[in-house]
Amino acid sequence: VQLQASGGGLVQAGASPRLSCVASGRAFSRIVMGWFRQAPGKEREFVAAITWSGDNSEYADSVKGRFTISRNSATNMVFLQMSSLKPADTAVYYCAARDDYFITRDLRDYKYWGQGTQVTVSS
Repeated sequence: VQLQASGGGLVQAGASPRLSCVASGRAFSRIVMGWFRQAPGKEREFVAAITWSGDNSEYADSVKGRFTISRNSATNMVFLQMSSLKPADTAVYYCAARDDYFITRDLRDYKYWGQGTQVTVSS
């Protein structure tokens, strides 16, 4: 599975950018797609994840109510719609995938990773 993330950049606080991730390389049925982020000097952390069927999703408490994860199975894409961005959301955002039906928040459970896209939120 190859993952390619895009959509980051420099935005102002309060903005609502959308990150995209395109997956390729195999058929997707039993797979969970996730977004993680890593701020400078911090460990990579879970942001959100969704099952490929779309029937289940989870969010970190820090983004719940502000971010929305979705997927388009027809185009093999996963999105992270961000809103009400804060400077604390500044990080490199990574798209990841794991071969399972169930969502986990542990990055060690995700086998496939994209290259990351930088999101910088200015105050």
